[in-house]
Amino acid sequence: MADKKPDSGSDSESADEPVVGNVNKFAVVPPGYSGRPKKGHLIFDACFESGNLGRVDFITDYEYDLFIRPDTCNPRFRVWFNFTVENVKADQRVIFNIVNFSKTKSLYREGMTPLVKSTSRPKWVRIPTKHVYYYRCPDHRKNYVMSFAFCFDKETDVYQFSYCYPYSYTRLQNYLDNIEKRNLDFVQRELVALSVQQRRLDLLVITNPENLEPEEKQKVVFLTARVHPGETPASYVCQGIIDFLISSHPIAKILRDHLVFKIVPMLNPDGVYLGNYRCSLMGFDLNRHWMEPSPWAHPTLYATKNLLLEMDRNENVEVDFYIDIHAHSTLMNGFMYGNVYDDSGKFEKHAIFPKLLDQNAEDFSLNNTNFNRDSVKAGTGRRTLGGCLDESHCYTLEVSFFSYLTNGASTALPYTEEAYMKLGRNLARTFLDYYKLTGFISAKPSSSIVPKPGRHSAKDRNKAERAASEPLRYSQEESYEQQERGAYYTASKGTSNEYESPASQRHSRHN
Repeated sequence: MADKKPDSGSDSESADEPVVGNVNKFAVVPPGYSGRPKKGHLIFDACFESGNLGRVDFITDYEYDLFIRPDTCNPRFRVWFNFTVENVKADQRVIFNIVNFSKTKSLYREGMTPLVKSTSRPKWVRIPTKHVYYYRCPDHRKNYVMSFAFCFDKETDVYQFSYCYPYSYTRLQNYLDNIEKRNLDFVQRELVALSVQQRRLDLLVITNPENLEPEEKQKVVFLTARVHPGETPASYVCQGIIDFLISSHPIAKILRDHLVFKIVPMLNPDGVYLGNYRCSLMGFDLNRHWMEPSPWAHPTLYATKNLLLEMDRNENVEVDFYIDIHAHSTLMNGFMYGNVYDDSGKFEKHAIFPKLLDQNAEDFSLNNTNFNRDSVKAGTGRRTLGGCLDESHCYTLEVSFFSYLTNGASTALPYTEEAYMKLGRNLARTFLDYYKLTGFISAKPSSSIVPKPGRHSAKDRNKAERAASEPLRYSQEESYEQQERGAYYTASKGTSNEYESPASQRHSRHN
């Protein structure tokens, strides 16, 4: 695919020229062309929140080389992309080659494909696997290149392509604002710190307000997400957790009555806003700086760690769990990383929670779950806090950027935004199973689950009791086959955002 020398219509002629900023309404025209861009001269843009595309080279009228902009102040990381294309012609066919990935191992080898949506079809869908190729390219220093073929169908649409489902800083702020407007007495939103660029580091505290009385003993579950800004599935999992915990579900009520949930949904707001994959504004991989975070270089990490250590010193507070949520670029399913302890009894207790989550979530994999003390992970939140918080269970929760296999299935199911949130809801539910097992929460349904006599029937009470005892499994609602519809992003079904094969398009024209 990307096997031709670039005949560039961009400002950057050299393939060795560094990519330092996002393209801004950049029209790619043939060499020697002057004047206003014609229809079909594609205009690329990534100058928006969480956008990333650093350069576009014209190869032919049908082929373009695309360069990911590296993380700010750190050229090592080039994975996340998120850009728009406009000024297209109807039925215009193109090949896009993304040529400068920094990682060779990738889920593209397993069938992962880019996501696309357009202004008239705002739901993200995956480009069919038969139109995506991942291969070593001799014209790009034998680096791995991901090429995909695409056909534009609506001239008035703006098309957006992304590595995974975006989840921006502004989206999080709107979500938290909406929760705050509901004035729920069991939810508090706190500003913990500001980032280097003065963005909010938010903390949600979810619990029965009686648990926050000064003399009350607190059992705390502490969750964080998006320390790596390009790992957007982590935000969907985190939102699923929050949605469940603030819901009227009887299990959520039990959890709020017994536990204090403290959630930092976005540890790296600057990196998220800038469209970085792994680093902060200043080029730091924050998940390697938990040991000695700097108040000026890593202010969000510094504030979060101090908050955890302050709770650990409080004799009325037990931090039972710390879970940091990530996304994984080479493995499938959800899974966990845990720590290794010399005390066999402590290690056995540490292994319980992943086993319980495996019973509740069909997309969770115990086979991929791993307990280690690798030196390369020494600065991570899991490893550092596992050493600082002696009585806490510290884990990393990983979820695939692409898909999961269920027990007995031979075909992987791609994750959707909803499927990521379902994993979050299952994770929240698992805390009830854990605390029932330890005896902290009664195994019998409490009065908060069973309706008061006279107000509901025995059938309703039995239903409520089952809700507290049955595993809360969520299944994938949309099959992979429903998304695998062919090559073209078509308007033949009105505002549908499904793909349609060339054969079915021809058939629809004749009918």
